[in-house]
Amino acid sequence: MNRKSKLVLAAAIGLLASGGAVSIGQGAGDAEKKPASASLEETRLKMGKWIETQQIISKERNDWQQGKEILVGRIDLVKKEIATLEEKIQQTETGISESSKKKEELAVENDQLKAAVAQLTDAVAGMEGEVRRLAKSLPEPIQTKLQPLLQRIPEDPAKVRVSASERFQNVLGILNEVNKANTEITVNYEVRTLADGKPSEVKVVYVGLAQAYYVSARGEAGIGRPSADGWKWEPSKAVADDVLVTLEILEGKHSPAFVPLPVKLQ
Repeated sequence: MNRKSKLVLAAAIGLLASGGAVSIGQGAGDAEKKPASASLEETRLKMGKWIETQQIISKERNDWQQGKEILVGRIDLVKKEIATLEEKIQQTETGISESSKKKEELAVENDQLKAAVAQLTDAVAGMEGEVRRLAKSLPEPIQTKLQPLLQRIPEDPAKVRVSASERFQNVLGILNEVNKANTEITVNYEVRTLADGKPSEVKVVYVGLAQAYYVSARGEAGIGRPSADGWKWEPSKAVADDVLVTLEILEGKHSPAFVPLPVKLQ
């Protein structure tokens, strides 16, 4: 309640206390027409209404002030939320920009990898062709041993589901076995057609992958050499005794010794 309202209220209370007959806002003539008790009652009613109105106004003002404070608090909260969202939007835009840049880098890297894979695929296809040609010149025992690996080489390199890395591993496996066989002297039992035109079991001594010598139980001997179409064998009576000595040395039946055997290098 402001100062003016307090003064008016005080004046009204003083008037009621004095029991005056003149009501607020009325002239002397009206006072003569109304009894003092009626004027007092009317003044009391008006003052009650006025006080009630002032209380309502004061309550409304208080309610408005509280509502204002609530609204201000909500506005501040909304402003903070907006600031947070704007920061998140900025971070998201930055992240999107970085993601786009990373995507472009990955796309370039992917293209490079595809090109590298294509080169590797062409390279392994060429190696597989060379291995196929090499396999024809290998001794039969080595071909038999490598058959599982040779079967993995695709007939049509353009229609294959195996990865380039697996194909490389297969080629390397074949070459490792070939290199190992080329550094060893091995003995195998095989069937060869002898001078009489009849097939017979013979013992064959392979010196790496370049030379081979055989001898039958009847003492018939021969020499074998690789070619593009497979191994070629020719009879040779002159090497029979030397081949027998070589076999005895390899089997531990003869002391190590120098054995002269013919070698043809290509």
